[in-house]
Amino acid sequence: MPFNISEYLLTDDLTVLLGLIAATVFLLNNLYKPQPLVHPILLGRQSDVGRARNPGESAIYRNYGTGLMGRFPLRPSQDVHNLVDLVRPEVEAPRTLWSTKITNASLQDRVAALGTGLLRLAQLQPQASTVLILLNDCIEFIIADLALASHSITSYTLSSPTLLPAVLESYPPSAILTHAFLLPQLLEHIYETSEQSVEHTIVVVGEPSAQAMASVASNIKVLKFAEVEREGVKVEKIISPFSNTSDVFSVSFYESEAGLLQGAQLTPENLTAGVAAVRALLPLSHAISPLDTLASSHSLSTAYGRAIAYTAIFEGTSFATLASSELYHREEESVAPDTSDILSVKRKYPIPSPTILFIKPDHLNSLVTAVIKESAKSWLLYSFGWRHKLTGVTEGFVTKESLWDRVVFDGARTKILGEGAATLRGVIVSGGLIEAKTMTPARVALSIPLVNSLSHPLVSGPVLASHAFDLQDFPAPSNGPLTPVAHTGPPSVNIEAKLVGVEDDQVENGANPVGILFVRGPSIAKMANTEGYVDISSEGDDDGWISTGVKAEVQPNGSFQVLSL
Repeated sequence: MPFNISEYLLTDDLTVLLGLIAATVFLLNNLYKPQPLVHPILLGRQSDVGRARNPGESAIYRNYGTGLMGRFPLRPSQDVHNLVDLVRPEVEAPRTLWSTKITNASLQDRVAALGTGLLRLAQLQPQASTVLILLNDCIEFIIADLALASHSITSYTLSSPTLLPAVLESYPPSAILTHAFLLPQLLEHIYETSEQSVEHTIVVVGEPSAQAMASVASNIKVLKFAEVEREGVKVEKIISPFSNTSDVFSVSFYESEAGLLQGAQLTPENLTAGVAAVRALLPLSHAISPLDTLASSHSLSTAYGRAIAYTAIFEGTSFATLASSELYHREEESVAPDTSDILSVKRKYPIPSPTILFIKPDHLNSLVTAVIKESAKSWLLYSFGWRHKLTGVTEGFVTKESLWDRVVFDGARTKILGEGAATLRGVIVSGGLIEAKTMTPARVALSIPLVNSLSHPLVSGPVLASHAFDLQDFPAPSNGPLTPVAHTGPPSVNIEAKLVGVEDDQVENGANPVGILFVRGPSIAKMANTEGYVDISSEGDDDGWISTGVKAEVQPNGSFQVLSL
């Protein structure tokens, strides 16, 4: 007897409809699943690896975004050669720098006026004088920096106020530029470290107190920043010939781990290359534009902090720095690098809400913890939202426009960041190590491009930087720290990197190279030969390689994982 399936399987219109719905849901789930924001092939080979290596060293690693024929980007555009070129005259729209709304034309006028005033009143000599800049981050810092560089006058900056006595003793400047509230403290240092017969010139920003002015000795001349600038307005501008891009325009002093005084000799090429590297941190689809507002936790007295500031100058964006970047205070005080520090920018300065943050790991940890804690108050919705957002991150996709963002996370971000929650579109972290377990919660909580980078006092741009949409999690290295750290991506676009001190046998057997990170490139400054203070042995070689002192491991995909700073 033949088998007839219709006798055993009964169907009606409802059964057919439910079947069609199930098939449609299955197809939509597979065909319309969010696509990765970066092709897996690009994340699978993040570095261009050299074909050969020397004994005891790894191969040389370069970024695939280096450029045509492997040429390093030296400047953000072909018309930029010196610092003053970063202030583009074709950009006419005003923007806010800290508390000052200013156009590029007005900024150029103020730079020219201050430079002329310094030559006339402070008796500075182009290509001969030096000026110590003891300023917190402010527009006067930028104006002074550009004015001194335009007349080939070398500036000194300090990454820490504790370096002041050593610098005054070893490198007495021709003039000192500082805040009015620091004048009494500065006078004490001068009286302790120099003879009364030596003359000093101090230019103060702000109005010094009568008590401070009364304590000024006869061998010290105190000028007001505003008066020097007005002097330059009243007379014909003095124009000095531009120096070569390889000439040192500034020395950024910092302290090594051993407590030794070191200095990064910055040239215009170092800084313009640093700006080019900072601009490359975000992909072209999310490039910095004049509509952005940049906020930074890195002091302008450091090479990296200055490159961030000049990136904002070049792009025509508004810019300000966080309270924690201040080096000099009226009293003994410290600002914790946390969420309140991020919010201090908007409270302190009349700038638009920041769109791109350059912060440190503690800032990120505090921000992510606060957003997640606020989101978790609606625990049921939060658990569903977290699961769906986590699935997207696992698939290589992140967005803050999803349903679960509107229902759960948008409110939490607004509660923590205020109006900045809607404007924030990028975060670049450097200045320390990020725990690997923080990265995925950060991507869920913020849902914007997140870059983990490595900075160094000798490098004006980032040394290493992860791709903004690299959402991968990697297993912890067996020889790494007890608390695994997030990878810092490949070398920056104008950096070559290699590891020194690797175990040849292990590398030949397929193990990942592990050693001390050495780098070279146009954004790397030469170290100042401060005899008596710095041991420069083993810091570099004749081929331009500089040791960062950082122990790192290179992963198979060409990204670096820092094991210890």
